[in-house]
Amino acid sequence: MVKIGPNYDLGVAFPRKHLNDDEHLVVDLHPHWIFLAPSVVALIAAVAIGIAVLTLTDGTTENVLRIIAGLLVLAALVWFGVRYAKWLTTEFAVSNHRVMSRWGVLSKHGRQIPLERINTVEFSQSLFERMLGAGDLGIESASDGGREEFTDIRHPDEVQREIYIQIRANVDRPAAGGAPAMPTTAGSESGSVADQLTKLDELRRNGVLSEAEFQAQKARLLQA
Repeated sequence: MVKIGPNYDLGVAFPRKHLNDDEHLVVDLHPHWIFLAPSVVALIAAVAIGIAVLTLTDGTTENVLRIIAGLLVLAALVWFGVRYAKWLTTEFAVSNHRVMSRWGVLSKHGRQIPLERINTVEFSQSLFERMLGAGDLGIESASDGGREEFTDIRHPDEVQREIYIQIRANVDRPAAGGAPAMPTTAGSESGSVADQLTKLDELRRNGVLSEAEFQAQKARLLQA
């Protein structure tokens, strides 16, 4: 089981130098090992073919088959190496302020979504992925990117839950003026009251806010 949350041992993949002073990670993951599965299967098959060719063939004609089998093993080995390098350099992280991902072997790429701009977090798993503890994560946000897809996430249901927990903590966190920090929307810096009520209601429906917490936040908004 993947360890998720501040009380667990994280993967220590995401560079801490990219975090702010008041920021800490609650999820830090490489992709699920299923990311490597196709290249591993290809490598095993190529090695099996190579062993069979070496064992069952002899003579000049068979030498050609041995060369082909050797090239097949080499190609499979290179593919596995490339996939492993991508797996090792692909990172997905959630902090108390944002969702982040980084990838790239030679050149680095990254994206981040502030928690206050996240509207919906969805996960999907096939039956096979559910058995292995893998799946995909989709995040709808008010950012310019709109919807972001993250594939081969370990235990995406637990990651979804942790993101909602951090959104709730972000909502409850007092802003500089003493009022609760509220989610923003694409059209304005603070978002309309209706937008913020919609976001709060979604958090309640997802079990992040209790009914009492929802009513308290709603009352603060309407009194503002």
